[in-house]
This record gives sequence, C-alpha cells and structure tokens, in this order.
Amino acid sequence: MKVFLLEDDPETAAFIERGLTERGHVVEVEADGSVALRRLAERDFDVLVLDRMVPGVDGLSVLKAIRAQGRTTPVLLLTAMSQIADRVDGLEEGADDYLVKPFAFVELAARVAALGRRPPTGEFDTVLRVADIEMNLLRREVRRGGRSVDLQPREFTLLEQLMRNPGRIVTRTMLLEKVWNFGFDPKTNIVETHMSRLRSKLNEGFERSAIRTVRGSGYMMNDDA
Repeated sequence: MKVFLLEDDPETAAFIERGLTERGHVVEVEADGSVALRRLAERDFDVLVLDRMVPGVDGLSVLKAIRAQGRTTPVLLLTAMSQIADRVDGLEEGADDYLVKPFAFVELAARVAALGRRPPTGEFDTVLRVADIEMNLLRREVRRGGRSVDLQPREFTLLEQLMRNPGRIVTRTMLLEKVWNFGFDPKTNIVETHMSRLRSKLNEGFERSAIRTVRGSGYMMNDDA
C-alpha cells in the first residue's frame, strides 16, 4: 500500500516511515504542506497521514484542498491538537480518522491498514438510485427530482451509506464506522449535525423528507420520497 506522510518532526517522521515500511507499505514523507500539495497533485496514494501543524500550508488546509478537488483518498489526521472541537473540525473537513499525539505505533498502523482496506468505488455500481434521488459515484454528483444537490464530501459519503441500504435502518454506530471509520463513540453530535445538513439540502423545494429517523434505531431512506 502507498502511504503519504506529512510530518515536520524528523524523529517522528522517521519512526512512522520505518514502522510502516517494515509492515510492507511504501511510504513517502514530506515536511512542508505547500510541497505536499504539489506532490499529491502529481500522484495517487492509498492513504494519507497528515500532521496538522506543519510549515507552509497546514495539514488541515491540505485536507480541505484535496477534498475540494473531489479526491476521496482516505485521510488520517495525526496531531497534538486533542480537544473535541479540534477533532470535530478535522472530521468535518473530510478526515476519515483522527489520532492524537503521543500515540502508540501499533494503533497508527492498525488505523492506516483499516483505511487502506476500504474498497475502491469501482467495485460498486457507479450510480445509485432511491426514489427520486440519484447519486453518480464517479462524478460525485447528486440529483433529486432532476435538481442538482451540492454536498460536502462527508455529506456525500453519509448519503451513500443510506442509499446502499434502501429500505433498511442504518444505525448511528454503523455510520460512525462507515463514514468516520470510528470503532468507538466520540461522544459528540457529529452524526446528527451532518444528518441535519444533509436533510436540509435534499429536502429544499420538496414537501416530503428524503430521510426519516427511526427513533431509538437510526435512519433510513424514504423509498417513496
């Protein structure tokens, strides 16, 4: 697996590079965010590990830039910024996982491996349809009733999980695992906040909600929306 590491501390970078290489990964390291953006534009990687506080363009801005380009490469934010608000900021900007320094390498390696196991979009249908909602996975486009719906990367992934399970309840735990790659509850309202935004965008101009809440269970698509 090809891993890109943005880390400006030489000892930490060497430690991570050595450990991941020993596990069979090919690792490229960069210490400057501006240079990292150029390198990421030139080649593809399976997983990105980004430190937030680096010279040039900070890691969070690097993340925002690649998500704005529509790139869905899994991203692990690695940082000493440990407040819940910091984690939420990173996740809302499109990070798939968040690990706080100091960290245990075995945990970092496990999280990188988990992100790398996510199957590429090409293994699935490229167009999903539920009722009057259509999602094009290759173009990263969503339309309802023929009208374009502009979604942020995390909102897109959230809707994708619901549309892959038409007529079935998708629990909060499932969404935390599939959308945020969390094997634990971060004790925030991150799912509810994103679901509210997604609903608002999908329902604008329509009388019936595209998504309904099953109290105490989770969420599901209204297949007759």
